[in-house]
Amino acid sequence: MSPDPSHRGVPTRGVGRRKVLGTIAGVAVAGAVGGYAVDRARGHGDGSDAAAPSQDSTPPTAVPTGGYRYERLSKPARTVVRSADGGVLATFTDGARTAVLTGPTRTWSEPRTTSAVVRSDAWVRLMPHEWSHGREQTAWFRGWFPKTLADRGADVIATAFEYGDGAPVRRNADGLRYAGDAAFGPKVPGESQTSFHYRDEKSDFYDYLGIPWTFPDGTHMTPERARYGDVDCSGFMRLVWGYRSGYPMHTTNTPGIGLPRRAYAIAAYAPGVLLIPDTKQQPTDLSTLQPGDLVFFAINIGKPLAVDHCGLYLGLDDQGHPRFYSSRSQANGPTMGDLAGVARLDGTGFYAQGLRVARRL
Repeated sequence: MSPDPSHRGVPTRGVGRRKVLGTIAGVAVAGAVGGYAVDRARGHGDGSDAAAPSQDSTPPTAVPTGGYRYERLSKPARTVVRSADGGVLATFTDGARTAVLTGPTRTWSEPRTTSAVVRSDAWVRLMPHEWSHGREQTAWFRGWFPKTLADRGADVIATAFEYGDGAPVRRNADGLRYAGDAAFGPKVPGESQTSFHYRDEKSDFYDYLGIPWTFPDGTHMTPERARYGDVDCSGFMRLVWGYRSGYPMHTTNTPGIGLPRRAYAIAAYAPGVLLIPDTKQQPTDLSTLQPGDLVFFAINIGKPLAVDHCGLYLGLDDQGHPRFYSSRSQANGPTMGDLAGVARLDGTGFYAQGLRVARRL
């Protein structure tokens, strides 16, 4: 999960970037035993004994370290890695940095807000560069793949849940709180608790952290004191993918290097692969989605055609419905729950009807 420093902005006071990343990027790579790497990792791989309330992993599993075969698929163009017995080990999509690897099954839940659970063996990692056909033949891949397949440190999904309902506070060696139950934003005066606008947007990842941030283009941003611990929907994606995972970011809502600021701009201009284009209607085919994809919605009452919300696709829940995770106003922070709308992508619910776009970073 360690980011590429050439793609990152830097905090501008109070805490060193090296110490921040050294504390939050946990890697647990098991050793090879008889041709297999055995997963002996526990928890989040960050040295903490505290487990997230939403995660439950299966016992250790053996990970093949050789004998792979590669299959090319289309729509979208991608390489699937299979073990000698035909099982899927990983999927790499041309033009995207997201890698989905098979690992121990984990259970994601949020009992306070939904009875649904998601059980998945998908582990979402970020590659240092976009995938292209033939990269499996490179020396980089031959060294990277076995280690990453055996890595049981926190992946993108586990990282996202470190900000969910009841998630414990995590601090680095300098005392910076980099994870823990996040809120959405300050209350808006005059808005009722049932209002879509009950809590204000505009809280980015540096507001949650409470530290100033200078982006690669030199733009300097200062957090608002009233927004400490808060992160809106797009800010949450920037917190997980950008600050924690090393994906580049910028501050505008126009094309640029990495993730723009707002949901509509990420949907339109972010790098990667557009899986579901915006037709201004609810899509009927969700078959291209895989865990880790970004999903975008037009849900602002009165503006049904404008994308204004985004989240992270988790996979199918125990009822067979595609479920997502996002930071929401009425839930006051990141949630996979059903407060003010069932968090499913199919059917006739509030969010399902508002679904417009999907993108793979």
